[in-house]
Amino acid sequence: MTTSSALRPCARMRACASLLGVAAAFPAAAAESSFVDKVADVMAIIVLIVVPVVVIVLFWMVHVLPEKIAHKRHHPQRDAITTLCLLSLVFGGLLWPLAWLWAYTKPVGYRSAYGTDKHMDYYEDMAERHRAGTLLRDDLRHLREDLEAMEAKGALPPQLRALKDELNQLRYEAQAQAQADVQAGQKGGA
Repeated sequence: MTTSSALRPCARMRACASLLGVAAAFPAAAAESSFVDKVADVMAIIVLIVVPVVVIVLFWMVHVLPEKIAHKRHHPQRDAITTLCLLSLVFGGLLWPLAWLWAYTKPVGYRSAYGTDKHMDYYEDMAERHRAGTLLRDDLRHLREDLEAMEAKGALPPQLRALKDELNQLRYEAQAQAQADVQAGQKGGA
């Protein structure tokens, strides 16, 4: 017998002795069956109630992600993606990958058919930013171009028609103000 094989039984004996020491201490704490019953009751409540609730909430949160992504990216077909997410919940998640892919893609022919590749909420957000005075000049120009392209493809919805009219009115007022400032500067210099 080598020294390493002689040490193995000693190590096993020490491990058994330590287990016996723990086992000797445990029956004193577990002697009362009410303690064991309370621990079992708490574990049962956790397993039967808390775990399923957590799993359902996580499942719901994962299945709502494509809808949130479509909303953030102003996807023009956001409402259809939302419907697909809800259907995915009903079918156990089978449709979820399709909703995820759809949220990250833009429809190819949507811009050519409707003149825009944004959801209508995008234009409402831009109008609010414009009214608040936080819309940049380039964004404002881009917004006007989008509205004109949409109008060229067909009639604008009433909300967007009002936004376009408001933008045109503000443009005319700004041009009139600029002309008045130029004329005042010319009269002041003469």
